[in-house]
Amino acid sequence: MNDIKYFTKEGLQKLKDELERMKSVERPAISQLIAEAREKGDLSENAEYDAAKHEQGLLELRIAKLEDTLSNARVIDESQLNEKKVSILCEVKLKNLNNNAVVSYTLVPENEADIKAGKISVNSPIAKGLLGKEKGETVEINVPAGLMKFKILDISM
Repeated sequence: MNDIKYFTKEGLQKLKDELERMKSVERPAISQLIAEAREKGDLSENAEYDAAKHEQGLLELRIAKLEDTLSNARVIDESQLNEKKVSILCEVKLKNLNNNAVVSYTLVPENEADIKAGKISVNSPIAKGLLGKEKGETVEINVPAGLMKFKILDISM
């Protein structure tokens, strides 16, 4: 059974572009390598041919997985999101009550998380603890490092 995966419009387009690149650039390049290796004679002892066939198998597996993901992909309807409560695609400004540091995170689908860009997965412990909360609330969240307390300073889209 396949799970539905949620994406932003940009995230979904990025996957579609990657699939197109694999099919239109990488697949023909590997086919060319196989053809060149085949021309060199005996295939039973041709390491180049074996390597190219292996690479082709890996590429086809990646293509199949990406096609499966795309077949179960859904775009998040931003018009249905509530800005009053923390939800996916919200930017949340938090004050860490343990050390008084102020941080901002954008809650995104798992496959679009990028901590360097301040984007955390909605499946992360911090995001799970914040979902459904409102501005001004104080939340305690269990993270691998222990219990953390945050105050929600602001929520925006």
